[in-house]
Amino acid sequence: MKNVIIDTGPIVALFDKDDKYHKTAVKFFKDFQDRLITTWPVVTEVSYMLNFNVKAQCSFFEWIRLHAVSIYDIRNDHVKDIINLLSRYSNVPMDLADASILLVAEEKGISDILSFDSDYYIYKLNKKKTFNNLLNGHY
Repeated sequence: MKNVIIDTGPIVALFDKDDKYHKTAVKFFKDFQDRLITTWPVVTEVSYMLNFNVKAQCSFFEWIRLHAVSIYDIRNDHVKDIINLLSRYSNVPMDLADASILLVAEEKGISDILSFDSDYYIYKLNKKKTFNNLLNGHY
C-alpha cells in the first residue's frame, strides 16, 4: 500500500453528486486501496466548495473522521517553504492548497497524486520530478 496525495477536485467530486467528475470519482474510489494524504488547506477548500449542502459537508467530515484520508499538518516552519513555492510558481499561479500539496510531496517523497487540475503537470517535485496523476486517463 502506497501513499497518494489527494487534491481538492476529486474529493469535491466524490461528495457532490452534481459535479461533472462525480461518476468518475465514485468509480475510481470503488477499488482504490492506497493511503490518501491531504492537507488542511485542501480540507478548507473542499469544505468551502461543499458549503451549498450541509449533508455533503458532514459526509466529507465523517469520511475524515473514519480515517479515509490522513491530514498532513502544515506548521509554522513550513511558511518559508510555502512562500518560496508561491513565488516560484507565481506565473501558474499557485494557491495555498497547491503549495501545501507540493510541500507534503517533497517532504514525504510522494509523487502519486489524484487531481483534476492541469497545474500538477507543471509543478516539479524537488525542482525536477513531476507528479504521477493516477486519475490520468480516467476523465
